[in-house]
Amino acid sequence: MAMARWLSALVLALILLITGCASPPPSPYEQVQQESTQRNAPAAVSRQATQGSELNRFFPPEGNGFERIFVQEKKGFAEAKLKKDGKELAMLAISDTISTPEAAAKFQSTTMQIAGYPAVEVGTTQTAILVANRYQVKVLSRDPSFTASDRKEWIEKFDLAGLAQLAP
Repeated sequence: MAMARWLSALVLALILLITGCASPPPSPYEQVQQESTQRNAPAAVSRQATQGSELNRFFPPEGNGFERIFVQEKKGFAEAKLKKDGKELAMLAISDTISTPEAAAKFQSTTMQIAGYPAVEVGTTQTAILVANRYQVKVLSRDPSFTASDRKEWIEKFDLAGLAQLAP
């Protein structure tokens, strides 16, 4: 009986030693990370992108019963909800297209303009302009009562001249 206990303890100790020293299996993401860094993939956000906190000052001010609530701020992007009477009407956003040139490219062939800047309608709920060939200002309807003319009006409330001066 004592021999069986001793042998059991020895086997258990060997199992723990062997499994404890074994290297953990590789993460399924490790190989993908290694492959993407080896091919010199570009950074998701350009180093030259404007900080989101710098973009906040160009958003329209609150007033006339409208509430502006900043919800996202990161390098190259800032976004705010537009509410009235507790109801979300729209999303307001500014993005630096230096990191996403395809976002700026859609303005190349447009004939539409808002406040003197090239403008596009995306579907039935989005209106955007390109300021100084760099900053996309976008208003997205979140309520059916917030129309294309409302989106245009709110785009014009941004400090577009100030934003244009931010561009190098």
